[in-house]
Amino acid sequence: MSSVFLDHIFMPRSVSVVGASPENFATFAGFTIIALIDAGFPAIYPVNPKYTEAFGMPCYPNVSSIPGPVDHVIVCIPAEMALDVLDDCAGKGVKSVHFFTAGFSESGEKERVELENTMLYKARAAGFRIIGPNCTGLFVPKARLTCATRLPMEPGPVAFISQSGGHAQDLPLHAGPRGVRFSKVVSYGNALDIDECELFEYFTDDPETGIIAAYIEGVRDGERFKKVLKRASQKKPVVIYKGGITETGLRSARSHTASMTSSVQVFQALCCQENAIQVNDVQEMIDVLVALNFAVPYPQGTGVAVIGQGGGPSVQASDQLEAAGLSLPSIPPGISAELRQFLPMAGAIFTNPLDATNLVFPDAIGETLRVLGKVTEINMMMYHMGFHPVSRWGEGRFSNDFFLKPMGETLHNAMVEIKKPVILALGPASDRVGMEELLTVQQAFVSDGLPVFHSIEKAALAMARVEGWHRRKNAGIS
Repeated sequence: MSSVFLDHIFMPRSVSVVGASPENFATFAGFTIIALIDAGFPAIYPVNPKYTEAFGMPCYPNVSSIPGPVDHVIVCIPAEMALDVLDDCAGKGVKSVHFFTAGFSESGEKERVELENTMLYKARAAGFRIIGPNCTGLFVPKARLTCATRLPMEPGPVAFISQSGGHAQDLPLHAGPRGVRFSKVVSYGNALDIDECELFEYFTDDPETGIIAAYIEGVRDGERFKKVLKRASQKKPVVIYKGGITETGLRSARSHTASMTSSVQVFQALCCQENAIQVNDVQEMIDVLVALNFAVPYPQGTGVAVIGQGGGPSVQASDQLEAAGLSLPSIPPGISAELRQFLPMAGAIFTNPLDATNLVFPDAIGETLRVLGKVTEINMMMYHMGFHPVSRWGEGRFSNDFFLKPMGETLHNAMVEIKKPVILALGPASDRVGMEELLTVQQAFVSDGLPVFHSIEKAALAMARVEGWHRRKNAGIS
């Protein structure tokens, strides 16, 4: 029954936003309506009894006065008015109600807990579902349903379950330029009705979802969560960021979403047992999602070959890769001899990392990748940019047509030919002009289907996470 209901929730044809005000655009209600308009959502109905027009559309006094059906309602008014809104929704026959409104059980007040219980009773009696309260709700690109602008609207394979509304918006916002696309994103807040267990169950069977990511502060039903996590991780990659792993973090989590935080050690042990990939923050989650989406085929071991320019950066790369749990196999003499046929001797280091002066040219880079790809102990390739003086961002060296298009094609073709992942570490920019060039290069490489990371360290950690997950999966752990 829940699966059928969630199918309806994720494909609404009409949305009402309760609490919209034409006098104040800088509210969640205002941001949501603007985002829905920009996304091309088909039927938007502002609701506020004070106005007859809002955002260039008719504004209605309540949901029941809206002509035609209303599938989904977004509530942005004080908690004290929640029950009246639910009665209104019940009379209209809506399918789901999302409460952005906070001030419920997360406050710790007994009467607010009782208010939530009454809300759930009304929803059950009327046959609709509640998302939240205290959350940012749904982002479903296929349905053009969103509450924020600038999110990637092309559907993709990643589902994101988030107890935090901020993370639910930030992750797709920052992962989008890295090429990650989403099937559905759900911020579920206090989990009064729809919770992480039901969402895991749904996304495990959702044909539009290939990867499940989750930000979780706590779970209410540990036994059920264990079962749904086990089943999910057996079918799809699961990436989890557990919020609240320190005493201060636990206190914050309790007050944030009224979550029932459990033992951090037990939670982490469960993730390890079921082979879920654990990450420590949203940015690391994005890196892992980039690796899962684009560093394919997944590496069959920890061996990585690093190529680029600069002795210092090469030493740095060695330290950071090994610290993350990867290894840098030696280059066999026969392979080294083959490399010397097209790489200059002067200024070159024929070890791993490999450093040569012409490793800024696509032809030399492509040939180097193909030669190194023959080494059985090398399971993935990394090309790093932006560290050596010859490749400073902002000088236009990497964003010109002479380099960019051939480079993307070369790296993509090499990855297909050697059947090992080729990853890019772009390195930092020092000023606005440099950042603009870096983003131009990133966009081009992402368009070629390449995994792009913002440092060697971030790339190393993400690839180590994915390699470990893949190895355990092949060994029969989840």
